[in-house]
Amino acid sequence: MSKQEWGIDDPSETYWYNSRTGQVEEGPQSLSVDRIGPFTTREEAARANEIVAERSKAWRDEEAAED
Repeated sequence: MSKQEWGIDDPSETYWYNSRTGQVEEGPQSLSVDRIGPFTTREEAARANEIVAERSKAWRDEEAAED
């Protein structure tokens, strides 16, 4: 999926959560293995771990319902 399909025209205008440092970054600054994102706001990036947990639970629930 391209950045345009994600609604990202300029990657430097996005926010990322660095899972190694626990910091929010403006634009992709660190290695991709350490980044979660992109997010459209700083606040959303700061909640990255919570968002990942919510999505994981939703996927698990969806898979369980299909069984």
